[in-house]
Amino acid sequence: MRYVKFLAVISIFLCFTASNVRAEEVLTWMECVKQAKTNHPDLVAAVEKVKQAKATKEVTRSAAMPDINGDASEITSKNASISGAGSSLQNSSGGSSKDANTTYTYGASIQQLLFDGFKTSYDLSADERKIIATKYNYDVVSSNVRLRLRTAFANLLGAQEYLRVTEEIEARRKQSLELVRLKYEAGREHRGSLLTSEADLAQAKFDVDQAKRSIYLAERQLTKEMGSAVFIPAVAKGELKVKEAEREQPDFEKLTETTPFLQQLIAQKEAARFGVRSAKAQFFPQIYFNGDVGNTNVNSFPDKNEWSAGTTLTLPIFDGGYTVATVSKAKATLGQAEADERSGRDSVVLTLSDTWIKLQDAVDKVEVQRKFMEAAKERARISDAEYSIGLSIYDNWIIIENNLVSAEKALVTAERDAMIAEANWIQAKGGTLDYDQE
Repeated sequence: MRYVKFLAVISIFLCFTASNVRAEEVLTWMECVKQAKTNHPDLVAAVEKVKQAKATKEVTRSAAMPDINGDASEITSKNASISGAGSSLQNSSGGSSKDANTTYTYGASIQQLLFDGFKTSYDLSADERKIIATKYNYDVVSSNVRLRLRTAFANLLGAQEYLRVTEEIEARRKQSLELVRLKYEAGREHRGSLLTSEADLAQAKFDVDQAKRSIYLAERQLTKEMGSAVFIPAVAKGELKVKEAEREQPDFEKLTETTPFLQQLIAQKEAARFGVRSAKAQFFPQIYFNGDVGNTNVNSFPDKNEWSAGTTLTLPIFDGGYTVATVSKAKATLGQAEADERSGRDSVVLTLSDTWIKLQDAVDKVEVQRKFMEAAKERARISDAEYSIGLSIYDNWIIIENNLVSAEKALVTAERDAMIAEANWIQAKGGTLDYDQE
C-alpha cells in the first residue's frame, strides 16, 4: 500500500509539472501570416460579407425570372335535409337524407416581368458594385490585420532582444558592484558609491523581470492577431530590421489610386449612382405576362384543361409621395458617397505622406542610436580600465556606465519602432497579408 501511495504522489507531481511547462512554439513571420489568413475572425467576417453581397444580387436577379405557382385540392361537402311533419312523426316514421359531393381542383400560374423601366437592371448593377466594394473591404480588413500582426511580431522580437540586453546589463551591474565593494572594503570608495551600485543592480533585476512580463504580453498579442483560440507561448524568429525603407519619396497621389480603401469608396459611389437610376425607374409602368391553366369538377377528376394568358400593365399614378421620397433619399446617398470618396482620397494621401516620413525618421534614428551605442561601448571599455586602476573617480565612471545602459536600451527600442513604422507604411499603401508573398 505504501508503494502504491508513493507511485500516486509521484504521478500527480509529474502531471502538475508537465501542465506548467511552457511549450514554446518557434514562429517565423510567414508562419504567423499563414495562421492569421486561416483563423482571424475579422477575415472570416469579411468573407461572409462578400457572400452576403453575392446572395443579395441573386435575390435581385430573381425579380427578372418567371414566377411559377401550382395548386391542387380535393374538398368533400355534405348537405342534410329533414322530411315529415311533427316531431313525433319525424322520430317514428320520418327520416333524413344526406348528400356528399367532392370537388376536385388543380391549377398552375405563371408571371413574367417584361418591363419595369430597367429598375431590375439598375439594381443588379448596383449589387455588382456592392460585391466589388465588399471584396475591397476584405482587402482593407486584411491590411489592418497585417498591421496589427506585424506590430505584435515586432513587439515580441523587441521584447526578446530587450530581455537579452537587460540580462547582459544585469551581469555587468553585478561585476560593477563587486568592483565597488572591493574598493569600499579597501577604504578607497565611500558608502554612497556602494549604495548607488546596489541600487543600479536592483534596477537591472527589475528591468529583466519587466522584460519577461513584456514577452508574455507580446505573446498574448501575437496569439490574438493570429486568430488562435488557444494561447501558446511562442518565440518569434527573425531580425529587428527594416526591409523596405524606400528612401526616395514616391508619388503619393498616384499611389493613392491603388489603395483598397479608396477603391472600396469608389465602388460604393458607383453603387449609389445606380441606386438613383433604380429609384427613378419607379416612375415607369410595369408590364407582366400572366398565364393560368387548371380546371374544377365535382365528383370526378377534371379531364379537360382551361387556360388563360395575357399581359398586365401597372402605371403608378399616386403613391403618397413614396417614389419621390425614394429618389431624394437615393440622391442624398449618392452625395454622401461622393463626399466620402473625396474625403477618403485626401486622408489616404495624408496618411501615405505621414507614414513615409515617420518611416524615414525611424530608419535614421536607428543609425543614430547605433552610433551612440558604439561610442558608449568604447567609452565604457576605456572607463572600466581607468576606474579599475584608480585613474578615474566613481562619479565619472558611473555616468559612462549609465550612458552605455541607456544606449543599449534605446537601440532596441529604435529598431522595434522602425519595424512598426515600416508596417504602418505598408498598411497605408494597402498591403494585405498577401503582401509578403508578392
